[in-house]
Amino acid sequence: MTEEPTPPAPSLKGRGKSSRLASGAPETLAVLSGSSSPFPLGRGAGRVGFPAVSIVMAAKNYARFLPEAVESVLAQTFGDWELVIVDDGSTDHTPAVARPFLSDPRVRYFRSDTLGQPRAKNLGISLSRAALVAFLDADDAWEPTKLEKQLAVFAEKPEVGVVFCRRTLMDEDGRPVPAKSETQPLRGSVLPDLFTQNFVCFSSAVVRRDVLSHVGAFDPQWDLAIDYDLWLRVSKFHRFDFVDEPLVRYRTGHGNLSKKLRDRVDTAMSIMHRAESRYAVGDTVPAEVIADGYASTCQTIGFVMRAAEPVTSLRWYAHALRWPARRVISLKGMIAGALAAARGRQQGSPENATVNL
Repeated sequence: MTEEPTPPAPSLKGRGKSSRLASGAPETLAVLSGSSSPFPLGRGAGRVGFPAVSIVMAAKNYARFLPEAVESVLAQTFGDWELVIVDDGSTDHTPAVARPFLSDPRVRYFRSDTLGQPRAKNLGISLSRAALVAFLDADDAWEPTKLEKQLAVFAEKPEVGVVFCRRTLMDEDGRPVPAKSETQPLRGSVLPDLFTQNFVCFSSAVVRRDVLSHVGAFDPQWDLAIDYDLWLRVSKFHRFDFVDEPLVRYRTGHGNLSKKLRDRVDTAMSIMHRAESRYAVGDTVPAEVIADGYASTCQTIGFVMRAAEPVTSLRWYAHALRWPARRVISLKGMIAGALAAARGRQQGSPENATVNL
């Protein structure tokens, strides 16, 4: 089968990771003059004539999911948006699937070489124009009132930097998946709680562009947990708020979270350590909360692995005992893991847990 032709949209293919757009903007955004942040930044506030919100969608080999994601954007009750799709070197039929949506002038498509997740998302930010930036992964979808309700929060509370919402789970075929109960979302200065648990669903988040210009966008150093790293940086300086409704449908069961679990744990721990040593989160987050964050991460991995890999689960609960926080929970987890090991391996659901990964 021959490769599907690329849609008639600007292409970045063949220019490499250091390429520049025709406008002169670098693929990986440069740090603004006078900023102390080492991370790539956004372009600055939107201007008159630009949409109210830009939606950044990085896609790689998700042709089977892309139509549902884009159609959920087209169905929004708030219509003053642009959708920037960055096709990160897909080898499936993503270009052909994206083509029909380009009849709507609000949808913009760019194809790049394989940049990797953080650089592809940063490229989408650099190509977007609005003062508010929303993120939607190409395998997720929104409910119709998502943007309308979130933008109302920004209009009412100009001091807020990020607005998110709750989620529901769906399987690979779009069928609802029962989810464990989530903790109550938090408002305001959320850094201590966020250090312990990443409660912001990525596809639910809308961020002010000037917040990204302040703390930086996604750090290319990380391949995993890039949103957790971003939220830690944002939450040190900016306030969060939320719409207490499940306005995102988050797809589970098709990824490889459990297969890459060790890498994800190592990345999460590295991000937390850097937040301590480089971002001085200890000035805001008490030492016992920091310890609780490390213990919580190990316990979550133990919980995620309990059904499918009960022996591995026991090791993670034992690792969590290094920190005084939550030792009772760790011991209970070890008992549950031992019982799971006695029953034998079962199919787990890694995504059905709130994790920092």
